[in-house]
Amino acid sequence: MLKLTTTARYLVLAFVIIIGLHSILSFTHEDYGRVTSFKNIAAHLPWDSGSVDAVPTEYFETPVNPANFISRRANATILMLARNSDVNDAVRSVRRLEDRFNKKFGYPWVFLNEEPFSDEFKSRVSNVINGQVTFGQIEHDHWYQPDWVDEEKATAGRNKMVQDNIIYGGSKSYRNMCRFNSGFFYRHPLLQEYKWYWRVEPDVHFRCDVDFDPFLYMEDHNKTYGFTITMYEFRATIETLWDTVKTFAKEHPEYIAPNNAMGYMSDDGGESYNLCHFWSNFEIANMEFWRGEAYTKFFEHLDRAGGFYYERWGDAPVHSIAVALFQNKDQIHFFDEIGYEHNPYTHCPRGEGSWQRGKCDCDVNQSFDYNGYSCMKQWDRIQ
Repeated sequence: MLKLTTTARYLVLAFVIIIGLHSILSFTHEDYGRVTSFKNIAAHLPWDSGSVDAVPTEYFETPVNPANFISRRANATILMLARNSDVNDAVRSVRRLEDRFNKKFGYPWVFLNEEPFSDEFKSRVSNVINGQVTFGQIEHDHWYQPDWVDEEKATAGRNKMVQDNIIYGGSKSYRNMCRFNSGFFYRHPLLQEYKWYWRVEPDVHFRCDVDFDPFLYMEDHNKTYGFTITMYEFRATIETLWDTVKTFAKEHPEYIAPNNAMGYMSDDGGESYNLCHFWSNFEIANMEFWRGEAYTKFFEHLDRAGGFYYERWGDAPVHSIAVALFQNKDQIHFFDEIGYEHNPYTHCPRGEGSWQRGKCDCDVNQSFDYNGYSCMKQWDRIQ
């Protein structure tokens, strides 16, 4: 019979405990299971990282003085949703994007808040912007929870998420924001004159110079939506979203694009949702898509279901599913050239020469693109 030394017995016992804890956590915590899975570990190995649809060189050859090429400027704005308490983080984000991009291109900024902006916020933000800036207040009914929502049911849903330690699980204001970003921001009077927007949030980082105009690139190439980071959603926050989407798609097959991106967000032809979405704290998109018939009816369908409040449906999966279904996949663009960080994740350019050309200060080896929680491989497979 094999005899173990005392040290060996302790090592075996420690190994058994570690394996047991790993098994329990993998079963009870979906995100832990995904991040520690073999699939995630394999994602960090040096497989082929897919091809990059690069922005053509001619888009980097624009003059540095906005006045010299104003005729080629897109009908676009840079948009931030912020509160007065976000002033320090808002100023940092604005300054970073002005330095990296907008001091060369001079696009106007629009800031929205559910309350009036303070004089301090307006003064400090305006001080770091080279061009036009406007501040607006969100209409009450576009922000706050509708009266028809069953508050008892909504409260029960929030309490359950708090018990399950889901981020923002108990927050009604977070749900207000997700619903507003899903179906109302593009209706604001200050945005009616614009076609394109670049969404920016407080305290984000732009890690590279952006020496091309992404709006013009998208307009010239018939793009609808641009992203830099794609990841999985928390399943517990959108339990009934996909079934609600499938009901709409069955009722309105006329809106489904023939060459859509279903293969990105479903592993079984649409029967189930694999949770992949574009991280919408960065998005450059055409508001005419959101204002169009297909998305308007889609949002109304989702809103009536109540999932923004009974669960915690986010604008990221809502936007992502809509654009993936109702647009051809080549109308969605991955902006590899734009180095972007929203803590804790960073996209760092990996295309040939992009990191050097953009004078990037991010570490390519630390880019989130092929992290186990990233959906970049799902995006690559439909290219």
